Amino acid sequence: MTTPDLSPGFLHATRTSYDAMAPAYVDFARGELAAKPLERALLSTFAELVATGGGGLPVADVGCGTGRVTEHLYGLGRGLDVFGIDLSPQMVAVARQEHPGLRFEEGSMLALDLPDASLGGLLAWYSTIHVPDEELPRAFAEFHRVLAPGGYVQLGFQVGDEPLRLTEAWGLDVSLVFHRRQPERIAELLRDAGLEVVSRVWRERETDGPFPERAPQGFVLARRPIVSGGCEDGDISATD
Repeated sequence: MTTPDLSPGFLHATRTSYDAMAPAYVDFARGELAAKPLERALLSTFAELVATGGGGLPVADVGCGTGRVTEHLYGLGRGLDVFGIDLSPQMVAVARQEHPGLRFEEGSMLALDLPDASLGGLLAWYSTIHVPDEELPRAFAEFHRVLAPGGYVQLGFQVGDEPLRLTEAWGLDVSLVFHRRQPERIAELLRDAGLEVVSRVWRERETDGPFPERAPQGFVLARRPIVSGGCEDGDISATD
C-alpha cells in the first residue's frame, strides 16, 4: 500500500503519537478482549455475517493497531481472509512481529488503497475515534466504496458528547483527541454514506477490573445494500 496522505493535521498528530506509544501499547492491550465477553460476542456475530454474506472477499481491520483484534477475527475459525491497516508504521511493525502469520499494511481510512467493492467486511474498532467530526463523512464514504454489496462494517467507539484530549501517556508526549459520539449520530452518518444500519449496541462503562473505562461504549453494525436491478436496496429508483 502507498504511504498515506497526511495533509489533514490530525493524521500527522495521531500517527506520531501512536508511533511513540507502540511498544507500551502492545503490553497494555494484551488480554483486553479476554476480559470483555460482550465485545467478543459482537465480533463473533460480525465474523459470522461476513462469512455467510461477504462473498468470500477479504476483511480489513482498519486502524488495527497491534493487530490483536485482527488475530481474534482470524482465530474465530470462520475462514475469513483478514488483514490489518494502520496509520502508524510503528504499530504496523508491532502487529507484524506479534502476528507473523497475518498481513498488515500502512494506510489511512480517509483514502484506503483498496479497489472499489473489494471487501466482504470492514472492522473499525475504536479507530474512528480520532477522526474529527468534519472528516467522519469522508471516512464512511470510503467504507462504502471499498465494501462489496452485502458487505458489513462493524464500529466500536466511546459514547459521549465531549472529546477527551491527551497530551501524555506512559510518560510520553502525545497529541491525541478521542471523539466520543452517540450511537444515533454514528448511525445517521452511516446512512448518509449509503450504508444500511443493522444494529446499535450501548453499554455502561466498566469502572473496575483490569481495564477501567472513562466512558460508556457504543457499537454499530451496518451493511452496504445488495444491488438489485442496477440499484442498491433502498434506492427509490429500484421501486419506481
